[in-house]
Amino acid sequence: MIARRKTRKVRVGAVSIGRDSPISVQGMTKTHTENIKATIRQIKELEEEGCEIVRVAVPTKAAARALKKIKAQISIPLVADIHYSPTLALMAIEAGVDKIRINPGNIRQPKAQEKIVLAAKERNIPIRIGVNSGSVLPRRGLKVIRAAEEQNLAVLMVESALKAGRFFESLDFADIVVSLKAPDPIVTIRAYRLAAMKCDYPFHLGVSAAGPVKESLPKSAVGIGALLAEGIGDTVRVSITGPSQEEVRIAYDILAALGIRRESPEIISCPVCGRCEVDLPKIIGEVKESLAGEKRPLKIAVMGCVVNGPGEAVEADLGIACTKGYGVIFKKGEILRKVRQENLLEEFTKEIDKFNG
Repeated sequence: MIARRKTRKVRVGAVSIGRDSPISVQGMTKTHTENIKATIRQIKELEEEGCEIVRVAVPTKAAARALKKIKAQISIPLVADIHYSPTLALMAIEAGVDKIRINPGNIRQPKAQEKIVLAAKERNIPIRIGVNSGSVLPRRGLKVIRAAEEQNLAVLMVESALKAGRFFESLDFADIVVSLKAPDPIVTIRAYRLAAMKCDYPFHLGVSAAGPVKESLPKSAVGIGALLAEGIGDTVRVSITGPSQEEVRIAYDILAALGIRRESPEIISCPVCGRCEVDLPKIIGEVKESLAGEKRPLKIAVMGCVVNGPGEAVEADLGIACTKGYGVIFKKGEILRKVRQENLLEEFTKEIDKFNG
């Protein structure tokens, strides 16, 4: 089990972040927030995928005015994403959202930050200090860009977040979550590692502007996964130029790969070599289909030969190893029985159904 970094606990509606709370999965809508019906529909779709906290963009007063109606018709915590306007932050707080996200690189004036913090304190809602790499560069010029090339961008991001955190705490406000996102997963990892040594704020993990699924998947797996493997991180949001539901699925896949949260079976399989005499991808598809709706965190092996299959997949709860005309069913590496190929899936499904560890 991975030892988690010790943090304070922050409540976002009914969900807690940090300390001993489960690592939660977040999502963000891609609708125009003022389109209330479309936004609610997408939030409910995200919830069906397991999204536990949802964020919506609030770039206009129309979007801010929609928040109250949206909040009334959803059942997971609602976060308002504010970039430049203190007025919109105050409107979102007044509308009853469960958390707001602000970037101190975009709302820089102390008086504006103070108004937001005091309003959030009065309503007892947390603030995420969300620093992106781009927000610490533009107003500092070429010297900073050169510093970034010398791997100091992470330092600038952490300085920005912790400066805001100290100011918020000077106002007796402690319900703070921090994110430090960059499109480069290595910069992201460096920033969170550095911040982990300097504060006890819970961390919202993500790699920003990670691109379409093909590009986002490795960046997110590396950036988020490396930190989680070190016990750093308390809530996760994957960024994809694509369907929001895919962001949630991939977040859960990352958590499952690390053994942090698994809410469905894991399939392990061999890559196929010259010993394989069956259509293994087809068999895997059939096994996956038979497991639809299964919630137990079983480890299921589907191997392409009986020579090494059971031995190579000894850690699997149950597995099959296939060869031409027949296969073997095994449990924890021990062969249970040999079955003709046409009966293999049916018999294997029976073993899964009665498995009790």
